[in-house]
Amino acid sequence: MTCIKAFAISALLAASGLAAAQDAPQKLRSIPLTAGMHVIQAEVAQSPQERAIGLMHRKDMPTNNGMLFVFEEPQPQCFWMRNTLLPLSIAFIAEDGSVVNIADMKPMDETSHCSDKPVRFALEMNKGWFAKRGIKAGSKLGGQPFGK
Repeated sequence: MTCIKAFAISALLAASGLAAAQDAPQKLRSIPLTAGMHVIQAEVAQSPQERAIGLMHRKDMPTNNGMLFVFEEPQPQCFWMRNTLLPLSIAFIAEDGSVVNIADMKPMDETSHCSDKPVRFALEMNKGWFAKRGIKAGSKLGGQPFGK
């Protein structure tokens, strides 16, 4: 019975186009953020489905682009790189825009990278973006989500 249910669900997803959508990069609305004098164009992943897909299946990303993950409440957050082709750095960010910690993540790796404390936001950028610009724990980001 379980195999039949799984097949039926797969058939429904394929028919609705949802299965194909999960194998393609998503494109979300972008907002500007600032990190010192640097301007970031961040796609906003706000719904559970948008956050689950994240930057999966992308082959490249412009230098100053990224993805901002927005959560309803501050909580410990963990990320992995399933189906993500790009090497990324992730900044875990408090409600006021201050960087809690930053981690580098390898493509297609399922190792968890977690915030050091509860956060409301996470920002993924190309690997090394934060380090090259001197952004580290304690740095502040600006923009509408952070009240600035």
